[in-house]
Amino acid sequence: MVYYRGLNLEILGEPDFLIREGDGFLIRDSKVSRRISDKDHPEILRQLQLYGWLYHQVFGAPPLRLEVHSGSGEIVSVPYDNGIASLALLEEIVRLKQASAEPYSPVGWSKCSGCGYFNRCWPRAEAGHLAALVPDVDQGLAIALREDGINTIKELCAAFDEPRLSDYRRPWGTRMQKVGKKAQAILKSAEAMASGKEIPLEPQELPQGPNYVVFDVEGLPPHLDEIGKVYLWGLQVFGNTPGPFLAATSGFGVDGDREAWNGLLAMCAQIFAEHGDLAFLHWHHYEKTKLDAYIKQYGDPDGVAARVKRNLLDLLPITKKSIALPLPSYSLKVIEKYVGFERSQEDYGGDWAMAKYIEAAETSDEELRASTIDQILKYNREDLEATWAVFRWLRSKLRKPT
Repeated sequence: MVYYRGLNLEILGEPDFLIREGDGFLIRDSKVSRRISDKDHPEILRQLQLYGWLYHQVFGAPPLRLEVHSGSGEIVSVPYDNGIASLALLEEIVRLKQASAEPYSPVGWSKCSGCGYFNRCWPRAEAGHLAALVPDVDQGLAIALREDGINTIKELCAAFDEPRLSDYRRPWGTRMQKVGKKAQAILKSAEAMASGKEIPLEPQELPQGPNYVVFDVEGLPPHLDEIGKVYLWGLQVFGNTPGPFLAATSGFGVDGDREAWNGLLAMCAQIFAEHGDLAFLHWHHYEKTKLDAYIKQYGDPDGVAARVKRNLLDLLPITKKSIALPLPSYSLKVIEKYVGFERSQEDYGGDWAMAKYIEAAETSDEELRASTIDQILKYNREDLEATWAVFRWLRSKLRKPT
């Protein structure tokens, strides 16, 4: 523990390992994360660099090396920078904690929906009708609008027409960039949210048929698994001749991932045999991305996955192009509530399902594992039902009056 006068605080570091090597020591921490980099986990690098600085202050010389034992089993070297980056970060944290006013940070559904402070920040944004609530108003745009005195949704509508907003420049990474083609969608969404009413846009064509497959995938992000593992492939036929809920789940053995993929291909082949070609409805591009990754990883010997890909129908862009909704997000979880779909589970969501799967993978209690997997299966089944409910609602909106 070192007292650092510039920060007016005590700094304590407890690395997992101090490993003797010759006349010195190397510092090593073990992490579950598989990607140890400034892009994926800068906080891990800052932590190790701070350990190195503390060691340097105590022993008068830097450690021999800084290392991370990653979730993939690799030993990743972390450069020692004499504590420059980590101390700068600590100074920033102290400055924020000591500030007399709360720093501004725009809300946004993807940023805020899974945050532990959601119930603190989001209701205040809704009460203030803040422009940052509008879909496609990114963080840079929200900050630029605020700096120009445009804070609310009504002020956004009053300040811009489509050409003006299209030419408006906001921070984008390290440069400034025009809003461009998103301007129309932003203004229509703002108008819908200001009025509380749906605004019809351009009618989109939906495939017609007696039956449809709804397709939903649950997977781990790449920073938790090197291939972004899919642990559940869920399918169900809805329509005139509905079928049962089908799921291919990854086992916990070395071949579990491949077995789940083969299970998916078998289920899809059976659906094609019974129903012929039919649309595979899904929400957003995750399902297509995972099909591409698994075709590359394990192959598609009978062309079943390629056939599924040809039949994929992403409902998210169709919905966004069809109707401006008085909602802060086009997330399935938001729209399903809007159309009246109700779930039976109190806790659910992609992050929840990932946590449950990791819980199942790490337990040796087979009864607990089976119960946990059942909860994930129920969540996925209700995802399919929610997608079907939204599809039926969307189809009713797009149906031409007779």
